[in-house]
Amino acid sequence: MTTRLPRIVVAAPATGQGKTTVSTGLMAALTRAGHVVSGHKVGPDYIDPGYHALACGRAGRNLDPHLVGEDRVAPLLLHGARTPVPADVAVVEGVMGLFDGRVGGEGFSSTAHVAALTRTPVVLVVDISRSSRSIGAVVHGMATYDSSVEVAGVLLNKAGSPRHAAEVTSSISLPVLGTIPRDPAVAAPSRHLGLVPAEERELSAAALDALADHVAASVDLEAVLAVARSAPDLDVAPWSPHDHVSPPQGARPGHRPLVAVAGGRAFTFRYAETEELLRAAGCDVVAFDPLADAALPRGTAAVYLGGGFPEVHAADLTGNAAMRASLRAAVAAGVPTVAECAGLLYLCDALGGEPMVGAVAASAAMTERLTLRYPAATAPADSLLGRAGEEVTGHEFHRTHVDPVAGDVAAWTVDGTDVGVATPTLHASYLHTHWAGHPQLAQRFADAAHAYAPAVEERAPASVSRPPLSAPHPDPLRHHGDAETGDGLVDLAVNVHPGPPPAWLTEALVASLEDVGSYPDPTAAERAVAAHHGRNPDEVLATAGAAEAFGLVARLRPWRRPVVVHPQFTEPHAALEQAGHEVSVVACRAEDGFALDPTAVPEDADLVVVGNPTNPTGVLHPADVLRALVRPGRLVVVDEAFMDAVPGEPESLAGGPLDGLVVLRSLTKHWSVPGVRAGYLLGAPDVVADLRRGQTPWSVSTTAGAALVACSTPAARVEAGRRADELAAWRDHLATGLAGLGVEVLASSTSFVLARLGAGVREALREAGVAVRRGDTFPGLDASWCRIAAREPATTEVLLAALAGVRGRGSSDALQRVR
Repeated sequence: MTTRLPRIVVAAPATGQGKTTVSTGLMAALTRAGHVVSGHKVGPDYIDPGYHALACGRAGRNLDPHLVGEDRVAPLLLHGARTPVPADVAVVEGVMGLFDGRVGGEGFSSTAHVAALTRTPVVLVVDISRSSRSIGAVVHGMATYDSSVEVAGVLLNKAGSPRHAAEVTSSISLPVLGTIPRDPAVAAPSRHLGLVPAEERELSAAALDALADHVAASVDLEAVLAVARSAPDLDVAPWSPHDHVSPPQGARPGHRPLVAVAGGRAFTFRYAETEELLRAAGCDVVAFDPLADAALPRGTAAVYLGGGFPEVHAADLTGNAAMRASLRAAVAAGVPTVAECAGLLYLCDALGGEPMVGAVAASAAMTERLTLRYPAATAPADSLLGRAGEEVTGHEFHRTHVDPVAGDVAAWTVDGTDVGVATPTLHASYLHTHWAGHPQLAQRFADAAHAYAPAVEERAPASVSRPPLSAPHPDPLRHHGDAETGDGLVDLAVNVHPGPPPAWLTEALVASLEDVGSYPDPTAAERAVAAHHGRNPDEVLATAGAAEAFGLVARLRPWRRPVVVHPQFTEPHAALEQAGHEVSVVACRAEDGFALDPTAVPEDADLVVVGNPTNPTGVLHPADVLRALVRPGRLVVVDEAFMDAVPGEPESLAGGPLDGLVVLRSLTKHWSVPGVRAGYLLGAPDVVADLRRGQTPWSVSTTAGAALVACSTPAARVEAGRRADELAAWRDHLATGLAGLGVEVLASSTSFVLARLGAGVREALREAGVAVRRGDTFPGLDASWCRIAAREPATTEVLLAALAGVRGRGSSDALQRVR
């Protein structure tokens, strides 16, 4: 099997030459030019791949022969280049100098080693700020030192002037692919462990664009691509997590325990393959932020605490006492927990005098000396991850010390010293391991999560005094899912994504508060949204959520015959009535799967409002059917509030012609920010201008504008896709479970399902502590229908157990006994 992959390695004669800046700039420039770029990093470093992810809009990947073995390096390169979609070109950033590897290893794990293993041509970045013709000797030596490494071109960095660059170029016999002038504004800042992580730089899309522009203006991108295309085909198969791990024997079909993975500003380091292996082993992976979240995600069956900078955020970690208590209780209860480096520090009693979780009887403090080593480690005894005598490879990179160094049972023995702490349910140490190189560690951790998960699912909510059952709303069109839930209820009624907002979104919202002293200006937000959808800014109107957009549409014209397609979200109907219009209803029928019959829309309708996918049915109408509704003198408004929860967003109208159309979007649901009223609409420039004239001045807050900008970046696009895939898996698990109980379930394309539970079942579920959304306030549905939000499988299992009790015993009293 051979695989074609254009690729380059970006290397340098020594560290500090500008590899990261140039590599990230190349990735960003190529991405902006329309290429799909896969970013990789030689060595164990976590920080640079964070920049690569920002530039490429996909996870950065590491290539390290010490951590994963020589045979896995090329397969991992191919895997990263095809995940989530095939890349046009791979850019591999080197480490240190080209031939610098593990000390004593004669260049093992060096950039040159990886270039040889992957048969990848090298582009050499050379800092010429302090030399001229001597650079020619350096390049000549680099190019001829090792015949197994092809140095195919040179990038001259930090040129002082054109004359200086010309003098250097004349000394070099290899092709010079670009000359990059000095610009301190695009240098990456450093910290005590190296570069500041991208998650902490608040590197905006504008700053990344500036870096991309700087490199694109100085480098011959076509020449770089020509070098990449000269790389020979690779005769290895791409790595796949499914070849190395699997759900344990006896695991229930469809059952996926929840692994909570620490993220946010304090926990930025983990390898992408770690999560992929856990998912392949039958787990669901959800990120949580120890700085911001009050507790572990509901239904957590295992916890992974990776690397990061807890020492920088120690005071804030201490301040989140609720999360510390939640994690301490989880470890004490035997929730399988893996902690590497930063995770170890967080689990200690204290870090630099600041109280931490207190799950490990040790204290940590900063030291003057940096610990940096590339060891082999041995498991001294059986534990959650290791088996006695088993050897793994890893790396350490920290400027802290833990006292005592090891617990009663150590996690590893490194260079003859026991380190860390290990039990059957806890494994904590400074050592970072790459699970693609040691997949047995991922398998054991996943097996432990599967074993623990049934206990999680058996712990249904305790019996508490329930909020009073909501009576029929006096205005059904104004009834929302948040009226269905309350304290003590498992919430499957509100269709907001159950996880917290991504850390970068939270950071953007918090940072926006610095600007609340000025009146808000949505211009930057509208430009960001326009770029996200490939539109012109005059086709975008930022709104205070979809609710404002519905009101603007209702007041846009003296509509003669406005039509709302039902069942769907009731707010546009309510807004039209509030504006004094008499609304005509086109009802989609259950016997037709609630599909839209365009011939049912009256020809004289001058406004048609339809959801896609539709709330509450989850039906995704074909784009051609919706476009067929357009007529001269008619405006078709398509509410795509849930389109971002549909993997790949098929049938979206946001990217096509907008004549006769208005497309609405909202950030509320997918990004877990219902308290931030942020949305937008897309339409023809004249329609957008008319809608803008009807908008209350300053209705879109500064914080909402910041959310729109943050959610329009390449990184947001990747996270949106990940969330959509996750929700699809949760929804399928829910639909399968309901069908297994004999419940009629409508096929859904988004983050909820419409199910015919039967009259009285919603009330019985509520009495048992489970809230679902009533259906009878949606025109066209009766009380037998309920909308149920997709949640992580552990929460869904609570619903299914409760529902089995209701259907099996016929009473809420029996259901309480199931609990």
